[in-house]
Amino acid sequence: MARPEVLERIKQTEAEADEIVAEARTAKQDLITEARERADEIRAEAEEEAAALKERRLAEAREEIETERDRILEEATEDREKMRATAEQNRSEVIDHVMARFEEAVDAQT
Repeated sequence: MARPEVLERIKQTEAEADEIVAEARTAKQDLITEARERADEIRAEAEEEAAALKERRLAEAREEIETERDRILEEATEDREKMRATAEQNRSEVIDHVMARFEEAVDAQT
């Protein structure tokens, strides 16, 4: 090969190499852009799932709180009824005791 042909071939090879490098850089940028877009999609999906999970857990917690509240109110109502029944049972004894004390106080004054 003659010298001018060799130089021409070198120039062509360098041009091809420059083109390959440019294509590689473009491909690299495309891959980075795609990766960032996919990362954004994954992040958005994760945020949606987290929000849904949060709502489910809040709903479950509210339900548990409501159930516990109802249980406590029912227990308090039962206790109140028991105390009322006990008070009714002791009513006549209390009246007798108060009357006896009153009579003692009246007798003591006379």
